[in-house]
Amino acid sequence: MLAQRTIKTLTQAVGVGLHSGQRVELTLRPAPVDTGIVFRRVDLAEPVDIHINALSVTDTRLASTISSGQAKVHTVEHLMSACAGLGIDNLIIDITAEEVPILDGSASSFVFLLQSAGIELQKAPKKFIRVLKTVEVREGQGENVKWAKLEPYDGYRLSFEIDFHHPAVDSTGQQVVFDMGRDVYARDIARARTFGFTKDVEMLRSNGLALGGGLDNAIVMDDYKVLNSDGLRYDDEFVKHKILDAMGDLYIIGKPFIASYTAFRSGHAMNNQLIRALLAQPDAYEIVSFEDVKKAPAGFALPVRAW
Repeated sequence: MLAQRTIKTLTQAVGVGLHSGQRVELTLRPAPVDTGIVFRRVDLAEPVDIHINALSVTDTRLASTISSGQAKVHTVEHLMSACAGLGIDNLIIDITAEEVPILDGSASSFVFLLQSAGIELQKAPKKFIRVLKTVEVREGQGENVKWAKLEPYDGYRLSFEIDFHHPAVDSTGQQVVFDMGRDVYARDIARARTFGFTKDVEMLRSNGLALGGGLDNAIVMDDYKVLNSDGLRYDDEFVKHKILDAMGDLYIIGKPFIASYTAFRSGHAMNNQLIRALLAQPDAYEIVSFEDVKKAPAGFALPVRAW
């Protein structure tokens, strides 16, 4: 049986929110089978559980925000991406503020936390969403077009293309294909950092955003070049971060995909529109498990691979 996964022991991290600048503590806890991933706002007078699912996303400006009633958690995508990359099905995340800490701006710190806690196989079959027919969302026309789609595929593959018209970005790789059956998430995707432009930072901060951002947790560019003294971690770090984000945004659906995802200039909003569009077409997907591990797509049956 291809089993569900949680972590063996609790693990903790402290950081600041990218947009809020607030200090925040995270405690990642093991969770029983079929719990899914749950964010728990433990700083509130009455702690509130927010179960991740496509409809729990209530804001996609600059990040993915999930809510339950008045309780919110911003910027969940990097932690969700790490869970997707390591195949974590069940996890309780205690959080002491309304934004996940940005840490180094990538998913690598979350990968380290999860792997340090250890991965526990559970006595229940892992459930997948297998896409049966193509679902696509699209906006704009001509130079303003952007789109994302899910298609049938025996595995999990993501392909992303960016188009920023910026010298520092244009000199790097613009398109990446990542396949769970061939590549290693922790090595190939997890270290890609979020990025931004100095001209936007002033505007964001005047609106109370990006208060925790800086060169230690983001790639920052002026009109011509990357300002970080250590440069890029990957030759194509910009587009790899978009893959990282997409993996987190898509995993908010609550189960791993057996599908191919392809996108051009997509973002948090479009990624959420895509999983909602899929769920709105019950004949476009099915929920499957694998009693025989050998019948599972390549990459899913392997133990969690380290760096």
